[in-house]
Amino acid sequence: QQHDEPVIPFSPGDRILLVGEGDLSFAASIIEHHGCTNVTATVLEKDHAELLAKYPAVDTNIARSKAAVVNNKLVYNVDATKLPPSVARTPHDRIIFNFPHVGGKSTDVNRQVRYNQELLVSFFQRALSSPAAPLARGGSIVVTLFESEPYTLWNIRDLGRHAGLQLERSFRFQADVYPGYHHARTFGVVRNKKGEESSGWKGEDRPARSYVF
Repeated sequence: QQHDEPVIPFSPGDRILLVGEGDLSFAASIIEHHGCTNVTATVLEKDHAELLAKYPAVDTNIARSKAAVVNNKLVYNVDATKLPPSVARTPHDRIIFNFPHVGGKSTDVNRQVRYNQELLVSFFQRALSSPAAPLARGGSIVVTLFESEPYTLWNIRDLGRHAGLQLERSFRFQADVYPGYHHARTFGVVRNKKGEESSGWKGEDRPARSYVF
C-alpha cells in the first residue's frame, strides 16, 4: 500500500524503545521534531567512546536529544536479542528497530540472510518473552528494511509469524519526515585510505518499508 501522506507509527506520548540506534539521529529527530517525551534509545556499542569512534556525529545528536528536558534516556551495550531487564522492566508501547543488520561483509548471501533472519526472530521473541517483556499489552513492534535484495529475502512476515506475531500493516518509510535523520551503517562511517569520510550511498535515499506487528 503506497501512501503520499507520511505514516508516523507512534504518538508523542508513547513509551518508545529504539533498538540498534546507531548514530542516534532518529532518536534526536523524534524527540526534537515529533515531540516524543518518553524515548529509550539503545545502542550495541559498549560505551560512548566506542560509539563516537564509529559515528563521529553522535555527540550532536545526543545534544539535540538532551535539549528537551523530558523522560528520555540512552543505554549502551544493548543486544537486540538479549534486551536486559534494565531496559525491559518498563513496558513500551512501541519498539522500533530501524534497518537491523548483523554487519559483516560476507559474500555468502545465503549465510547473511540466515544470520539476519536469526537476529530478527530472536529480537521478536525477546520482545514478547516474560517475565520482563518490553512490549506493553496492545503495543506494537516496528521494523524497517530496504525494499531490495537481500532484505526482501529475509521474508520478515514469516519471521514475525514464527515468533507468534501477526503483521498488522506496512507502509513506505519516508526519511524526510524525520529532519536530521541519517541512515547509520552497522560498521560505522566509511572512510577512504586518507581517512576521509566517503560520500558513498545514502540509506535515507533508498526505498524502504516499515512493518508493524
